[in-house]
Amino acid sequence: MQQSVVPELALAHTATRPIHWVATATAVAAVVALSGFLQPGAATATAARSGASATTKAAPHATALPAPDPGAVSYPLECGPAKALVQSSATGDLDGDGRPETLAVVHCDAGSGTPPDALYVLTAPADDQSAAARVVATLVDPGDRDTVTGLTVRNATVTATLLGYSSPDVPSCCPDQRQKAAWTWRDGAFRRSTPAQARTV
Repeated sequence: MQQSVVPELALAHTATRPIHWVATATAVAAVVALSGFLQPGAATATAARSGASATTKAAPHATALPAPDPGAVSYPLECGPAKALVQSSATGDLDGDGRPETLAVVHCDAGSGTPPDALYVLTAPADDQSAAARVVATLVDPGDRDTVTGLTVRNATVTATLLGYSSPDVPSCCPDQRQKAAWTWRDGAFRRSTPAQARTV
């Protein structure tokens, strides 16, 4: 009978013994345990990123708050059967509280002539941004018979050009006075001033 040329130690390596199964099972268990250890870490990191994102969204002033919609406000105008018409608007944080206000130039939609304008400041409740906005200040009263043009907000200062009349005898079609006006929030109220470059015509 011919003998094998392969040493017995080499053949012993190919033989199946219980110790081999134990070693294999231990190695597989170690790999599974290691992968299980790493997976929660990744999930935790993902959750942490998601949590940070949610916290960022919920942080105050993290995203720009919407300014009040001038078309969704009830204005204190006496228009009779006509409706109040928003002629123009501008927005800006006027009092430095981080929430934007809206300036609205409004007049009665009379259909003809030049109805006087009112200039209102609108704000939304601090504790409920979804609540309806309201008028909190009147910068130009419609009783002044002015027409408000060139409304702007810059550096928390409101500026506009007011077209008015020197007397009640001047027809409403043809204002004969023009002046610049500016308003800033100071000491709990809007203070009106006249810009240095303003001129009366």
